[in-house]
Amino acid sequence: MSMGHDPMEGVEVQFIGRVSPTAPRIQAGGHPCQGLYHRPAGKRPKVALIATHYNVDFAEHYIAPYFVRQGFGFLGWNTRYRGAEDQFILEHALIDIGVGMRWLREEAGVDTVVILGNSGGGSLMGAYQAEAIAPTLAADLGGRGGEALANLPKADLYISLNAHKGRPDVLTDWMDASVIDERDPTLTDQSMNPFNPDNGPPYAPAFIARYRAAQRARNQAITDWAKTELQRVNDAGLPDILFPLYRTWGDLRFMDPTIDPSDRPCPGCYPGHPAQANRRVGIGRANSLKTWLSMWSLETSRCQGETQLAKFDMPCLVVQSTGDMGVFPSDARAIHAAIASPDKRLELVPGAHYFEDSEVHRQGAAGLMGDWIRVQAR
Repeated sequence: MSMGHDPMEGVEVQFIGRVSPTAPRIQAGGHPCQGLYHRPAGKRPKVALIATHYNVDFAEHYIAPYFVRQGFGFLGWNTRYRGAEDQFILEHALIDIGVGMRWLREEAGVDTVVILGNSGGGSLMGAYQAEAIAPTLAADLGGRGGEALANLPKADLYISLNAHKGRPDVLTDWMDASVIDERDPTLTDQSMNPFNPDNGPPYAPAFIARYRAAQRARNQAITDWAKTELQRVNDAGLPDILFPLYRTWGDLRFMDPTIDPSDRPCPGCYPGHPAQANRRVGIGRANSLKTWLSMWSLETSRCQGETQLAKFDMPCLVVQSTGDMGVFPSDARAIHAAIASPDKRLELVPGAHYFEDSEVHRQGAAGLMGDWIRVQAR
C-alpha cells in the first residue's frame, strides 16, 4: 500500500534499549527491552503513545508516523519476549512495559501517556494498566521484580484498537474443536469438524453451541495436562518443557458470515483460507508449560480483558474496523462493556485489521484517535 509519499518524512526516530529489573543486557549486547521512539523532527511532544505486543515486534508499528504527523510521540516498544512467545510470563512482560513507560515520563519528557492496545497487544496493555492501577502480582514475584510490579507507572488514556478480548479468549475462539488427540493433528471428530460440509456453513445454532463448548473443553484439557505435567517434570528436576499446539484456525466465524456479521471477507482468516491455514502452524504453536498457564489457559491466565478492564478509571476509546477477519464487532462491544470507566467510547470504522486495505481507512482511524486524544489531553 502506497502512502503517496515517504511516510517517515518529518519523523525523527530514536532507538531505545534498556535493561529490565528482572533481565540484564545479554552478553552479545542486546537489551531485553527495545523500541523505537517516533516524534516530529526537532520537537519533544508532551503527549505520546506506547504500543507493545506479546510476541510481535511493534518497534516499527505501522501507525506511528500517522500519529507523529499529528504532533504526538509514539514509542513502539518490545519486551524480552519479542519473537519468543513460547517463553512468555506475564509478570516479567509487565515489568518490561514499565521500563518503556518510565522512559517516556522521565527521559522523553512526556506529560500525557496514551496506551495503544492494538491487536493481541490489547489485553497485554490492559493487564499492564490494571496492574498499575491496583497491583496484585507483586507478592507472588518478590524481590526486585515484586518491587517493580508494585510501582508500575500508570498511563493517562487507553485506546483499544482492533484488539482481541484476551489471549486465552482469542485462542479458544480460534481453536478447532474437532481435534481428538493433541499429539496427533491428523485425527478428527467429523461430527465436530467445521470444514465438513455436513456441518455447515451455515452452522445451526445447536452445532455452534456444541462447538463453542468443545473449544472451551479443549482449552481446559490442555490446562489440566499442563498442570499435571509441570508437577511431574519439576519432581524430576526440570523447571519446564516445551510442547506444540496444532489446528488453531477453526473459528466458525471464519467460514460463516452470518455469525457476528461485519464487512469482512468470508471465508477467510489472517493467513488466508481457514481450511488451509488450519493445517499449518498458528498462534500458540509452541509453548512452555508455564507459558500456557500464564498466557493461554482460560482457567489460570491473567491475560484476559474482562477482569483487567474492570479496574479502569481513565478515559478509554475502543476502535474496531468492520473488515477485520480475526476481531469481530462482538469482541469490541465486549471490551467496551467490560471497561469500568464511565468515560468510554466505541467507534466502528471501515478497514482491515491493520488497515492495510486502504490508505483512506488508515488515515481515518488515526485521525479519529488523534482527535479524541487532543480533547482528552487538554
